[in-house]
Amino acid sequence: MRIVARMTPSTNYSEFIRSRHSPRAFLPELLPAEVIKQVLVDAQSAPSNSNTQPWNVHLVGGDTLRQLSAAMIEDFDSHGITPDFTTDYGQGVHPQRSQQLAAIMYGLLGIAREDTAARTEFIRENLRFFGAPHAALLFIPPLGDRIRAAFDQGTYTENFLLSLEAHGYHGVPQGMISLMAPTVRKFLGVGEEQKLVTAITFGVADETSPVFKTAPGRAPLSETVTIHGLDGLEL
Repeated sequence: MRIVARMTPSTNYSEFIRSRHSPRAFLPELLPAEVIKQVLVDAQSAPSNSNTQPWNVHLVGGDTLRQLSAAMIEDFDSHGITPDFTTDYGQGVHPQRSQQLAAIMYGLLGIAREDTAARTEFIRENLRFFGAPHAALLFIPPLGDRIRAAFDQGTYTENFLLSLEAHGYHGVPQGMISLMAPTVRKFLGVGEEQKLVTAITFGVADETSPVFKTAPGRAPLSETVTIHGLDGLEL
């Protein structure tokens, strides 16, 4: 029997939020249709600018997901990445945090820094959706410069992930899928005006995998929060 981490008055909500993590390995076990629908309903309740709800979600599974994966891998091997948005993390702490995560993840997998072939194969594993049976692909419609819509997609994604957690399942937001945006659009029959932000890969996590929980940590509040006019609050 699956243990479901449903919220109750006695549940520490902060602990619940912080317990969510991104496994990068899944089992082929399917989620019940009623659970998927409830997750979608929960995600749909996310706030958005002026209630615009600018998320165009394509839910993919089964043979269709495997065929999409094969198409992305073929194009990746032939042409590399083709993202809708820039992939530059700039200078300073942000690329450093990304590099730290990569070092942890590849270390857990036993992949050396100089092992280019193994690192490339792990990218392909990304494009296989880490073996998960389901994925939700999130597109942004043409709303201005799409920045506000991208923020709204973030609230949708967080609701989606927390709902999965509450039902006893796992999900991982996959930016890598968005780096193959033209391939995904062509495969799904999505118009060019729809820009791919991320995918949410989800299912039953493989808890035996070394990358079930990478535990990259988070920056201290003092690095990300500046206080104005609040006395007595120390970060």
